Amino acid sequence: MRLDKLVSDAMGITRKDSKNLIKKGLVAVNGVIIKDVGANVSETDALTVEGKKAEYKKFIYLMMNKPQGYISATDDKRQKTVLDLLPENFNRYDLFPAGRLDIDTEGFLLLTNDGQTAHNLLSPAKKIGKEYFARLESPLSPEDKLTIEQGVDIGGYVTKPAKIEQQSQSECVITIVEGKFHQVKKMFEAVGNKVVYLKRISFASLPLDPSLELGEYRFLTDEEIDVIGGSH
Repeated sequence: MRLDKLVSDAMGITRKDSKNLIKKGLVAVNGVIIKDVGANVSETDALTVEGKKAEYKKFIYLMMNKPQGYISATDDKRQKTVLDLLPENFNRYDLFPAGRLDIDTEGFLLLTNDGQTAHNLLSPAKKIGKEYFARLESPLSPEDKLTIEQGVDIGGYVTKPAKIEQQSQSECVITIVEGKFHQVKKMFEAVGNKVVYLKRISFASLPLDPSLELGEYRFLTDEEIDVIGGSH
């Protein structure tokens, strides 16, 4: 890997800015100052910039509190995507959403460039839990609650057993282990109800950080990366 790319990725800065730092003699690799921007270096080399340790991360994991009005995609010519909420310097990481939330659904969306971990999290065989807060148009009866928990036909597919914790007559937290298109909405529609507000509050045992406002994001901690089976 070129030194300017390593510095750029490790610092989250542009290649132009990383080259300037290198040419000024502010970058050291394994304790040796290097001014050649094209020097061949390794991801595992000890990197310091302006005397401070800078660590290269091959994989990036972001927790985003997705707002309504954005689609879970990397690019779209007609609608805004969740990547539009990130600064331009994140473009170099080739991030993508692990799974999707509907355009009018809020809450926890994982953004990463780790394809294998994303695949594992989304594999039906892994039965990774996804927890949603749902506000319904009509009260949820005990009978309808039991029907949904046992699995319902949402149009050619019968959902796996779910768990519902009611918080009021028309508000509940539902946990599912799949991610079919509009699944939660269709599950309630199957019993003649309608979801009027939906927010994912937990994904893969990680709760949405309550300090994140809509549209905000943060890096996962090392402990959280371990929970989802990522690399750091």
